[in-house]
Amino acid sequence: MIRRQPKLAVLGAGSWGTAVAAILARSAPTTLWARSPEIAFEVNEQHGNSRYIGDVRLPRKLTATTSLEEAVSEADALVIGVPSHGFRAVLTDAAPYIRPWVPIVSLVKGLEQGTDQRMTEIIGEVLPGHPAGVLAGPNIAHEVLDGYAAAATLAMSDRSLAAQLAELFHTPRFRIYSTTDVVGVEICGPLKNVFAIAAGMGDGAGAGHNTKAMVITRALREMARLGEAIGGEPVTFSGLAGTGDLVVTCVSPLSRNRRVGEAIGRGLTVAEALAGMNQVAEGVKAASVVMELARRAGVEMPIAREVDAVINHGASASEAYRGLLRTVPGHEVHGTSW
Repeated sequence: MIRRQPKLAVLGAGSWGTAVAAILARSAPTTLWARSPEIAFEVNEQHGNSRYIGDVRLPRKLTATTSLEEAVSEADALVIGVPSHGFRAVLTDAAPYIRPWVPIVSLVKGLEQGTDQRMTEIIGEVLPGHPAGVLAGPNIAHEVLDGYAAAATLAMSDRSLAAQLAELFHTPRFRIYSTTDVVGVEICGPLKNVFAIAAGMGDGAGAGHNTKAMVITRALREMARLGEAIGGEPVTFSGLAGTGDLVVTCVSPLSRNRRVGEAIGRGLTVAEALAGMNQVAEGVKAASVVMELARRAGVEMPIAREVDAVINHGASASEAYRGLLRTVPGHEVHGTSW
């Protein structure tokens, strides 16, 4: 008996959505949904997406469309890579055309403002009954597209389904691990983006490597405290979605959130730091939501608190770092302070 090759759809033609679509197109017929007719035309006719991935060539088998119905109506699995602030609206618009029980994988490393929800929670509301998961890890889109070795974790509550979907994402240079800890993997994304802003502020202010290493290490502790408090598994935060993604986002010059923090550290306002960016720095939107989650969970998060003060309450990068240094250190592992 010959099994039919699955059809896949990716919603969102930013750098990471395009990169993931290119990976999937090597395994199965894949359609990329783009808001922009210009991007859809370029993917189809020129096999590129110059706005988001420069001159990298895409697989000829990858097709693009601006029609949600065309993208999802025959899809056997759906991947969503639109920014968090547009996630619910896009999913709602696509919902009438999505076949029952189709699994949905989020690429989004953000939280919804107003509801404080993770993307898989939104999937559960908009499309109840559909298996929902998240793909996350230390993945800079341009490096993945250029063929550098990388890895990610696919989290779904159904272990067997996670393993099946992982095969679609896997390539000789893109390793996919699986887990059932959806909450833990998903919360790592927005948290590491907030912490990358903190690391970038230190870079912009010339704080030095020792300071940066301190911030990254203590940020991982904050990530684990909040993640465990809301139901994540402790081991997740030392894995690819936790430590791995935190490190690459805090140190890579290609990290949007780190670049925003660096600009703020040099003295620019948040608005000036964001000006000219053609993609979303999710940490900017996530900072206030993270603090609300921490408040409800009763978790102290000094680094996230100082980033929120800069992003949303007019503090400067130097004030943020002075605020952190005024915090009295406690036990390195069991303490609740910075």
